[in-house]
Amino acid sequence: MAALTFADAAVYAQSKKFVLVVDAGHGGKDYGALGVKSNEKSINLNVALRLGKLVEENFDNVSVVYTRSTDKFVSLQERANIANRAHGNLFISIHTNSIDKKNKARTRISGSSTYTLGLHRTNDNFEVAKRENSVISLEDGYKMTYQDFDPNSTESYIIFELNQNRHVDRSIDLATKIQRRFADAGRKDNGVRQAGFLVLAKTSMPAVLVELDYICNPDQENFLTSDDGQQQLAQAIFDAFADYYAANARYADTLAKSANKTDKSHTAPKKSDEKKKTLTISPDDIVYKVQFITSAQRLSMRSALFKDMDIDKIKSYKEDGLYKYTYGETLDKNEAKRMLDIVRRRHPEAFIIKLKNGKRIN
Repeated sequence: MAALTFADAAVYAQSKKFVLVVDAGHGGKDYGALGVKSNEKSINLNVALRLGKLVEENFDNVSVVYTRSTDKFVSLQERANIANRAHGNLFISIHTNSIDKKNKARTRISGSSTYTLGLHRTNDNFEVAKRENSVISLEDGYKMTYQDFDPNSTESYIIFELNQNRHVDRSIDLATKIQRRFADAGRKDNGVRQAGFLVLAKTSMPAVLVELDYICNPDQENFLTSDDGQQQLAQAIFDAFADYYAANARYADTLAKSANKTDKSHTAPKKSDEKKKTLTISPDDIVYKVQFITSAQRLSMRSALFKDMDIDKIKSYKEDGLYKYTYGETLDKNEAKRMLDIVRRRHPEAFIIKLKNGKRIN
């Protein structure tokens, strides 16, 4: 995850309420995916309410906003509007997965996955996005609202290649934490994925869409509809939120104090004692770097954020109006992991990025 921007840090530093928007997918006339004995909209709502309750019981400084708290239909655009009007800091959309009735694996498939906004890279991801986006057809005047977006047309999804918003790093970080907590709870981990979800595209904050498991699998349906199962799933998402909130709150304090300041406790940035080596990179090589800070403004190399780090290995690039800082570069994935361990001693939310021909890739 990239660290908070200074604007984000100010929110924490001023002790304002952190706003978590919990979105129970589908509802009302939109039943979502169907199982043998249940439907997606009910499962989503029950888990969402349990998640919200856990947050409200454990975080005095977090305000929970629901896009729906009852069985009612809410358009995708209105869900995003609710989140944006509330000035949400984080958006979690809860869904239940399924696959086509003709698929032979329908009653055996299982596993949880968490999506962030992006262009689908696999047909499976595309199918999930199509299913979730198709609910717009239940809305009056949806072609005008969504500017003729066709959920079944591959061409319509090119907008998500162009709309990699400024919150993608933090969205991926939260998604990773959710999947880790699902795995800790004994759920099958189907990983962090990207796809073109309209509800994520229209929110102005870090946002993820969680697919709890497959309602078309009778065993998973039993789990998804049980009190114990719903509580386990809500608890896993809550634990991930707590991890995310704690890490950002710690980091925000450092960022807020470092804005437009230098750390007087050290008079010069640390430089490498080793002879600088030049990495020879060909156009087809994948380069690994460790990203550890995102800032709305350029940082001085004397910033406290770089204390005790080898500044010869620190670089920055600008993306979506933000400065993103990286440490080191290597063609060796194992070496990148070793660099990550070093950076995380000071910046626990650092993560590895990949570049090819100078451009970041997934």
